[in-house]
Amino acid sequence: MPALHDFTTWQPLLRLLYAAHTETLTAPGGHVAGQISPGACSVPLPFRPPQPGRASQVSDSQEQFDAVGQIVEALKENGSDGVSFVVEASSAPSGIRLHLIRLGSSAEPGVATAHPGTLLLADGALPEPVRRLPEPVPGVVPAPSADVELLQRTLRERLPDAVGASDEEIAAVEARLGVPLPTELRALYQVVRSQYEDWDDYREPYDTVGCELFPLGEVYVADAASRHVPWKFGAMEAVETGPEDAVQGLVGSPGWIVFGDNGGGDRIAIDLTPGPDGHVGQVIIISHEENIGAGLVADSLTDMVVHRHFDGRPVRRTERPPLVAYVNHVSVPSFEAAAHPGLEVLSLGVWEKEPLSLAPVFGLPRLRTLSAYPGTLADPCEIARLTHLEYLELPPAEWRVLLDAGAVPTGLLAAGIEAHRQQDNPLQTIALANEILALYGRPPISDITVLEGAVS
Repeated sequence: MPALHDFTTWQPLLRLLYAAHTETLTAPGGHVAGQISPGACSVPLPFRPPQPGRASQVSDSQEQFDAVGQIVEALKENGSDGVSFVVEASSAPSGIRLHLIRLGSSAEPGVATAHPGTLLLADGALPEPVRRLPEPVPGVVPAPSADVELLQRTLRERLPDAVGASDEEIAAVEARLGVPLPTELRALYQVVRSQYEDWDDYREPYDTVGCELFPLGEVYVADAASRHVPWKFGAMEAVETGPEDAVQGLVGSPGWIVFGDNGGGDRIAIDLTPGPDGHVGQVIIISHEENIGAGLVADSLTDMVVHRHFDGRPVRRTERPPLVAYVNHVSVPSFEAAAHPGLEVLSLGVWEKEPLSLAPVFGLPRLRTLSAYPGTLADPCEIARLTHLEYLELPPAEWRVLLDAGAVPTGLLAAGIEAHRQQDNPLQTIALANEILALYGRPPISDITVLEGAVS
């Protein structure tokens, strides 16, 4: 098997990279970078168009697939889940210096980039939305449509050959979950346990129940820990539940009991911790494409299964100042317009005017996240006046200003360096990251192996 830290393992890919980026790699300071894992890769090689008159085929890029595949095999042999790399020219003719980067415990991986992702500045720290638990809502009750007898009778009529779960099987899953099954969900599984071997046609329970019904042993609690939310995304969200909301806007809840799937990766759950306009036992859908919140499907499991209600209820939104503000040339026009006591997240994006002062948001009691594009802040050192920040994302130049001035906020839980994927060298980003990590007593990103050789 190819060895991950053997130059010859990388040589086929390096040869392709050198041919595609000769001008860049022969220029002073030139580099190319990428990331490879067994499940995905981000490698800067040009697309090879197919022959005229036919669609693209694997054979059109077979050389690329083979070169990357050799590294994937080396990763598997090494027991590694991925590696980032930076390629630079060395002094020898057609010479290459290859830096292989493995992140330690102090950083999350970047998304499709060799640059490090979020720097983790405190052990076990989580983004604020992930830490949020459901709020108690006095007076919420099951929906009038909830009817256990009607639900069971309908299921038996539609699925006369179904095999139900025994009391012992239900008791076992309740012990595993640590909570009793909701009444309607218990009634459903008493009629149809949904083991795969029970069906000749897997679509039969889907057509009857309205979702892909999980076997009883796969039912789980969709608490916040079950929904992986990287810091980079979680820090930019805010939990918000208004009086008009049926579902609390959480990452997850100990009262969300998942029992199915919509066939596209979105989970279907019973909600025991509803919002102010919801019902205990309502059915919700948890999107796999979103980091926070869930949508109402039906007021009860009976409503969904018996009455075929799948679209929730119309919601008349109440206008409130946003907890997350995006200040840029097409959205919120200024920090003054964004500022209010409840503001939690502030993002400064593409800006075509003079750089802005942070003065309008000084003293905001809940402002915990700041993200800014290059050159948009009039004075990066003003960030030190934002005393409640947990997450700070800045370009390298702005971080350099804070580090040189000794003005990096001391209370951060995580930080991001918003480097340009190809223009900024990941090795320089890593050096900057190590300076930030050192301020918080965190171990550096130090596992970098350097290999040298020729590509021809």
